[in-house]
Amino acid sequence: MGEETGKETGKETGKETPDGGHRTVAGASPSTDAWLGAIALIGFILVATAQASNQVLARGLAGSVPPFALAFFRWSIVAIGLAPIALREIRDGRVPLGRNVWPILAAGFMGMFLCGGPVYAAGVSTTAIHIALIMALSPITVLLISALRGIEHVGPQQWLGTALALGGALLIISGGHPQTLIELQTVAGDGLVVIAMLGWSGYTLLQSRAAPKASLLARISLFSGAGALFSLPPAAMEMWAMPAQVFSTKALSAYVFAGIVPGLLAYAGFAWLGGRFGSVRTSLVLYLGPIASALLSFAILGEPPKLIHLFGGLLILGGVWASLRR
Repeated sequence: MGEETGKETGKETGKETPDGGHRTVAGASPSTDAWLGAIALIGFILVATAQASNQVLARGLAGSVPPFALAFFRWSIVAIGLAPIALREIRDGRVPLGRNVWPILAAGFMGMFLCGGPVYAAGVSTTAIHIALIMALSPITVLLISALRGIEHVGPQQWLGTALALGGALLIISGGHPQTLIELQTVAGDGLVVIAMLGWSGYTLLQSRAAPKASLLARISLFSGAGALFSLPPAAMEMWAMPAQVFSTKALSAYVFAGIVPGLLAYAGFAWLGGRFGSVRTSLVLYLGPIASALLSFAILGEPPKLIHLFGGLLILGGVWASLRR
């Protein structure tokens, strides 16, 4: 992510940061600062909207397109679209496949397979807003796993943030009725999204360790190829059982949209933001995701957020914010 750098235009306006991004130096003009700020804001909004569109797609299709076929074609499009980058880096020796094949497969299973078909299947019974808010718990999960493994020290503020976020998630999943949690009567789709969120958390911990010398987009191509491979068996069953649904015009349109907008464009945009503004500031996309999902759900699906989403969302995002502060 940090390889893409700005070019000098006669006057130095940016300086590379330790995390690979760029910060404006003291000598930059106010107009340059404003221009960079505008680019960052627009970029964050576009990337968050592209990512949220996948959750809206899951809810909008609501099972009318078989979920694993959708996931298979989405990840195939992403893998093929980014393949030139991956192949070049494999030739250059930056991706020694012999030593990285198992980490790549594991990352593809957790980040692409578990966050593919299950999320699309969840859209049958849960809303895009629920999907977005439950997925927003991933940083908390990563923090807890890191603490249990001794990778990260968790202080009182992080524990408080974790408790707030977990409370918000339970509020949303239960619909404000705690007895549903005790009686295990929660919506099936929410359970699938929890599985996807756990998978994404594992992927977050693993992805930087799989082919660490490769660029983000090269790794995404390899992970997507693995995700498509894992999605193929259930997708093949759907093709055999429901060929009319899998190969309909509606389904083909969904495959192309899923592969390009929340696929190629979202990942490429995230990589560009990380290279231009640094990974820390780029992580702010996390906070825009649920907001973008709520707005798109209302505008496209006619599903406005409810008061419980507001309270639960504030608890989750406030908890994530507190947990990530140092």
